[in-house]
Amino acid sequence: MTEVHCFYAERFLVSVHRDEVPAVDEACHTLGRLHTGRRLVALYRLLDALVDTMFPFLAAMDERIDDLQDQIFVNPKESQLAELFELKRQLVMMRKLVTPQRDMVSTMMAQVVTIPGMTADSERYIRDLYDHLIRISDMVDSYRDLLSGSLDAYMSMVSNRLNDVMKQLTIIATVFLPLSFLTGFFGQNFAWLVGRLGSLGAFIGLGLGTEVVAVIALVTLFRTRGWMGKSRS
Repeated sequence: MTEVHCFYAERFLVSVHRDEVPAVDEACHTLGRLHTGRRLVALYRLLDALVDTMFPFLAAMDERIDDLQDQIFVNPKESQLAELFELKRQLVMMRKLVTPQRDMVSTMMAQVVTIPGMTADSERYIRDLYDHLIRISDMVDSYRDLLSGSLDAYMSMVSNRLNDVMKQLTIIATVFLPLSFLTGFFGQNFAWLVGRLGSLGAFIGLGLGTEVVAVIALVTLFRTRGWMGKSRS
């Protein structure tokens, strides 16, 4: 990103910048070929070239947002959340750049300040530049909404994953609940139980059989109600 300052008058166009900007060289070449009445076109071409450099950046950001959304729905990670906040910060910075430029071009169109070379014919160039800035501003707002939606989707996916984990833990705890009751019941040292339930058949039928039946009954109930990933028929 390169910051460019322009000083425009009827006979000259001065640009101040640190790094090399190809759009400035093109504007200087155009300025030398135009007569005085159309020198405003050189300023327009310079500003238009600078504004158009934002479109590739926004297009790349659009693709990146789409990729992040796809990744979030497959496997949400903390790195994706950090990147979403970084993209949102970049959009905030771009909005700070676009809004003053849009207001400046709007002032040029309203002719609040006399601009050398401004005619009815050259005004259409400024209007075209203003349309580009409006489009960029709308794209920035749209991408901010997409990022907000992506953040909501990330939080929803994380919450759903946590709910799935809690559901699985709850199922496991529920399965062991009747088993703990049965083992505790038969573990009571009452004389009637000790005197009558001492054979191998009683151990297999009552001790192990009731636990197996309880597990099968619970698993069947969970599957029927769709709590184990199976929809109810």
